[in-house]
Amino acid sequence: MVENLIETIDSYAKTQPDKVVYAYNGENHTYAELKAYSDALAAHIDTMALPLNAPIIVFGGKTFSMIASFLAVVKSGHSYIPIDINSPKERLTMINDIAKPVAVIATEPLPEKLAGIPEIDQDQLDKICLEKVDYSLTHPINGDQTYYIIFTSGTTGVPKGVEISYRNLASFVDWMVGPEFNLPDDLQMLQQPAYSFDLSVMSLYPALYKGGTLHVLSKKTTDNFIVLFTALRTMPINTWVSTPSFADICLLESTFDHDHYPKIANFLFCGEELTHKTAAALKKRFPDAHIFNTYGPTESTVAITKIEITDDILNTYERLPIGYLKPGMHARVADENGDYVQDDQKGELIIYGENVSKGYINNPEKNAKAFFELDGQQAYRTGDVVTMAADGLLRYFGRKDFQVKLNGFRIELEDVSAIVSKEEHVKQAVVVPKYNTQHTVSMLIAYVVPTANDFQNNLELTAAIKKNLSQDMMAYMIPQKIVYQKSLPLSSNGKVDIKAVIQEVNSQ
Repeated sequence: MVENLIETIDSYAKTQPDKVVYAYNGENHTYAELKAYSDALAAHIDTMALPLNAPIIVFGGKTFSMIASFLAVVKSGHSYIPIDINSPKERLTMINDIAKPVAVIATEPLPEKLAGIPEIDQDQLDKICLEKVDYSLTHPINGDQTYYIIFTSGTTGVPKGVEISYRNLASFVDWMVGPEFNLPDDLQMLQQPAYSFDLSVMSLYPALYKGGTLHVLSKKTTDNFIVLFTALRTMPINTWVSTPSFADICLLESTFDHDHYPKIANFLFCGEELTHKTAAALKKRFPDAHIFNTYGPTESTVAITKIEITDDILNTYERLPIGYLKPGMHARVADENGDYVQDDQKGELIIYGENVSKGYINNPEKNAKAFFELDGQQAYRTGDVVTMAADGLLRYFGRKDFQVKLNGFRIELEDVSAIVSKEEHVKQAVVVPKYNTQHTVSMLIAYVVPTANDFQNNLELTAAIKKNLSQDMMAYMIPQKIVYQKSLPLSSNGKVDIKAVIQEVNSQ
């Protein structure tokens, strides 16, 4: 197991105080600054006399203040809940209602004030972090105490807050910085996803633990192709962490190759399925780089399986395997009756071991359905359909329910359908995934029965619906295409036949 995570990160303020830890939008911040800022904020949190081990929301974008706040919160004996600046205000209030945090740190202005809890706003934060303090780590988060809580992409009133303990996180980091990935000693790591997405942890804590540098991309940068590649070319990255979808965007640029990025030695993918097409293209562009496919739901602390995608793997498998379990984790495959199946038979993946979350915060009903004890360890029903070979190799074959991954984000189709159906111009709706030839979701399509309206054409109607939906859900959840129907197909039990719509969409 890794040595004390927080103490190790702090130690670099003495051994390499001027080493850049965070490079973002032309600004560099050092390990000395990280310790000073987080110590000062931790000391301030202590003076607030908050109940220990209770969560604190940290709201903002990709600034240095975010990671300094994360460390400050755990140093002061609290877990943090990262909420991205691009989240709708309704999501912020929902998370506040569910998690019942004892404070909020707003590294950028909140879209809506949270009643009943103290707030440290941006101006206060700037002043606090400039204070010089001599802080002692007397009560940091440790053991089975909750280190962070990430809310999954729940799209109706009840998103789920996954509690990850210090022990969960330490086990994950220990694996990442160990011999299986063989990361460089001077870790120069890409940091692409929002901190509210657990893939961010794959770059954040391994880099901090090894005393490396995080090279950070904002959403504004990644949304602009020209700006993105201007920024990437300035980054001395040797380890790439992203969703496969982000790599697909980068592969559209012909100069995204070894000649122009000679330092990239490792690609680490998680968050969604890595397709054969993407891996093969990367292997061609970066022939000497190591490409790792990993898998894990948020409930398993980022990732729990790993396989290096070699030429042999590409030649053997059309649909890439998700790999072998990390040490300390175990798995079984169960059929619809809950009975465990033989090797190489499809079924639901059940995982158990030291990476499994303690559960969803303040959600006993969901916990009872998803978590249980197996062989004396915490277990989780993933809902993913897999096979497991005799040697432990896992292969993924999709979701057992109507939950999908789009650009790395987990989306529950029935929840999205419910929100679209409530829109004022919609009488009835169902939202389904459109799959590409690589078996991944390329877009969401809504089949809609519209209400009577005065729009000149369907383009105007679609624009109005999408505008209203943007007030109620994250942008990545809004269907990219709307198909208008007079009625929706029904199953024998009188419900909308989602499977029939999925089949129709994907047969075109």
